[in-house]
Amino acid sequence: MQPLQPLQPLQPLQPERSDPATGAKRLLQRIALGGGCHWCTEGVFVSLRGVARVEQGWVASTPPHDAFSEAVIVHYDPAVISAEDLIAVHLETHAATKAHGLRHRYRSAIYAFSPEDERRFSTILANQAKDFTDALITQVFPFVDFKPSLPGHQDYYRTDPERPFCVRFIAPKLEMLRERRPGLLQEQ
Repeated sequence: MQPLQPLQPLQPLQPERSDPATGAKRLLQRIALGGGCHWCTEGVFVSLRGVARVEQGWVASTPPHDAFSEAVIVHYDPAVISAEDLIAVHLETHAATKAHGLRHRYRSAIYAFSPEDERRFSTILANQAKDFTDALITQVFPFVDFKPSLPGHQDYYRTDPERPFCVRFIAPKLEMLRERRPGLLQEQ
């Protein structure tokens, strides 16, 4: 396993996105999501409509959740895709109800960039938990820090979707989303 890159500052938020129909500027929002391998998580979220960018790496929160855990930061246009949809996709594409021995590396989490978003994401999570038979282990935490993964791991799925890992783990998640949430995926 290669060592982590030295801590780098979080890339600046792309604060605006032009509406293709009107040319009007719209603000992007951010949410960070962790729960499984960041290659899988990135592969899923870069495939969604309204997602402008996904940063892959490790996220830390406040103690006792301050150890870095694999996650992605999703920059999205709330006029195209909602936080509710992003959180639903997140819960459906990782083991959100399973505690296992690797949770220190794969913390099942939603990270908020503001106290307002932390409250909003907690409400969304509580509402969506009703759709699961087993209790969710996913929690909402404040975002504190980010370390990007190595460049060779960035955009892992889109650079070669035929890799065995992508075929075995990412493609089935995208196929499930095509069936359950067809309007959320970008057109192929």
